[in-house]
Amino acid sequence: MLIEKIKPIPKYILKRIRKAEQTNFLRHTGYTRFYSYLTKNDGELTLVTVACKNNLDSPRWRCKQVVVHGIHSDRCFLKDIVQHFMGNYSVGWHEEGLQKNRKWYDKGDWGWQDDKYFNIQCCILNMEYLNKFTEYKYSAIMQYPYDDVINYLRTYEKYPQAEMLVKFGLAKYATSVQILKKVAKDKAFRKWLVQKRNEINYGDYYVGTILIAYKTGKQLKSVQKLEAEKKSFYRQDGYRNIKQVFNTEKEVTKLMEYLSEQNSNLSSYSDYLKACTYLGLDMALPKNRYPHNFRHWHDIRTDEYRTAKALKDEEDRKKLYEKFTDVAEKYLPLQRYNEDTFITVIAKSPQDLVREGDILHHCVGRMNYDQRFIREESLIFFIRNANEPDIPFVTVEYSIKNKKVLQCYGEYDHKPNDSVLEYVNKKWLPFANKQLKKIQKAA
Repeated sequence: MLIEKIKPIPKYILKRIRKAEQTNFLRHTGYTRFYSYLTKNDGELTLVTVACKNNLDSPRWRCKQVVVHGIHSDRCFLKDIVQHFMGNYSVGWHEEGLQKNRKWYDKGDWGWQDDKYFNIQCCILNMEYLNKFTEYKYSAIMQYPYDDVINYLRTYEKYPQAEMLVKFGLAKYATSVQILKKVAKDKAFRKWLVQKRNEINYGDYYVGTILIAYKTGKQLKSVQKLEAEKKSFYRQDGYRNIKQVFNTEKEVTKLMEYLSEQNSNLSSYSDYLKACTYLGLDMALPKNRYPHNFRHWHDIRTDEYRTAKALKDEEDRKKLYEKFTDVAEKYLPLQRYNEDTFITVIAKSPQDLVREGDILHHCVGRMNYDQRFIREESLIFFIRNANEPDIPFVTVEYSIKNKKVLQCYGEYDHKPNDSVLEYVNKKWLPFANKQLKKIQKAA
């Protein structure tokens, strides 16, 4: 592929671009539109990307070549275009009279960049051009539903098994090298893919999910759930204490599987790990990492943590109770005692949190919920049955900053029934936000 061999846009392509422009909903918005077409450059199959833009002061439209990709080239040619950090593109139009000042990237000359860049996914206007290349006769390219044709054909040349995936409706995985290598070597995997093709196609599964499900014999949905939880875990800034202890892919997978078996979650494990670390327990020991009955040992360790910390910080404990009471009194107006099935009560002391957590078997009375409360980051409210106002039922964490419910759990961290959720979200929350606004306005 040579710069000097780049030819002007063919007339028949210009006609097709004009026709496509007539139905392009972006035509009158001022945004740049992109189209592409297939051609040859020095005997090599190439994909040329064309940019189009309206002059908003006239009905004229303008288009020009901006990127050229060759199927066997390790770099692409480009001109008058720049790619931004988030993946969008800007095109310069000084020579076409659409800009008064020339942009730094608007020079009118062809340059080059690594092939992996500027691969703009847009409509290809002449797919029939591939009929000139007999080597792609059996590639199933006409059944390939995506616009990354060059990438697919490159993959097909190296892994002809891509054709099978396309024909069996698994085109979204036809450029996955991991899948293709497995298909090439493992006949049983090919058979399994065909059997599972409908489920895979409609499930939008990760490549890793497919490989793990095949290897382990587990259900795709359960594996996908685990993989999604792992991805979420890695993306989050929180749970740093867990990431320090479980610092390999294998360890994280084992932890996720363990928590699923124990019907628990990362939040509870983070609290448990914090308590164990404070108590100086060796988390390398399996009995500490994966206790047989997690909820039982979670409650024991967090109780031990709370006791040890209280004895050490008796003076801080006294100040905590005083500050907690002051904050609770400040936000008393957020309580609700209307004639509903339920009432809402604010926690009055850290001991209230402990009692609530002990009876409902969750963590509100342990760890740092009391600290969030006194810092006025989030408040803890108790949802009670109106006819049993002193019996713990459902616990709510409310964000002062965001004016929304962060958590709402009943016994054993179970989700409350619909009637409770409707009361919390439709009745109490609007009331609480209104009262909070009054408090903040008066401050």
